[in-house]
Amino acid sequence: MSTFTNPTGPQPPSVYWRRRALVLLGLVVAIVVVVLIVVRPGASGDEPGAAATSSPAADPAPVASETATAPAADATPDPASTEATTEEGARCAAASIELVPVVDEQVFAPTELPQISMSVTNSGSSDCVINLGSGQQKLVVTSGEEQWWSSADCQVDPTDQDVTLTAGQTLSTPAISWDRTRSTPDTCDADSRQAVPAGGATYRLTVSVGDITSADSAPMILN
Repeated sequence: MSTFTNPTGPQPPSVYWRRRALVLLGLVVAIVVVVLIVVRPGASGDEPGAAATSSPAADPAPVASETATAPAADATPDPASTEATTEEGARCAAASIELVPVVDEQVFAPTELPQISMSVTNSGSSDCVINLGSGQQKLVVTSGEEQWWSSADCQVDPTDQDVTLTAGQTLSTPAISWDRTRSTPDTCDADSRQAVPAGGATYRLTVSVGDITSADSAPMILN
């Protein structure tokens, strides 16, 4: 009779049966491990998982690109609009231009000639363009209600010149001498002009640029 089905030995038969059962269980476990290694159930599912992991990593790139591009676009001005602003600049409003008549002294000896000019200030909050050519500037000397002299009476070759005044900027025109004579458009020869009364007489200087006139006048006392 087979010793496998009827074990014999010094030990009871139940001991041998338990040993054989353990051996068989070990063989089954070994076979299962080998099958799992060869077949690799679920291995095909690893690839979609890898694809799903890489896909989100690819998405942030466009977002980062858009974020970096937006400030660059804002920081770069349009060259065309910059040139237009520089070339065409807004004209100065009369209310934003302050003209002040300037006289080098207030009292003049009989031989002294007043040096007269004007200052032009942009009192507005933005830059603007104004025509400060000689054809637009006018200096006028009066006494009471009477006009005695004007820089426009015998002006030669008047010019136009656009000048940009920044907000708050003040420009001063070159001073010219008033020869203390009375002028008219018909007396452009200095020798034909008459001297104005002196001996303590008071005259006042007002200035204008185009249609803008100084709010105040500057006094001159001629001795």
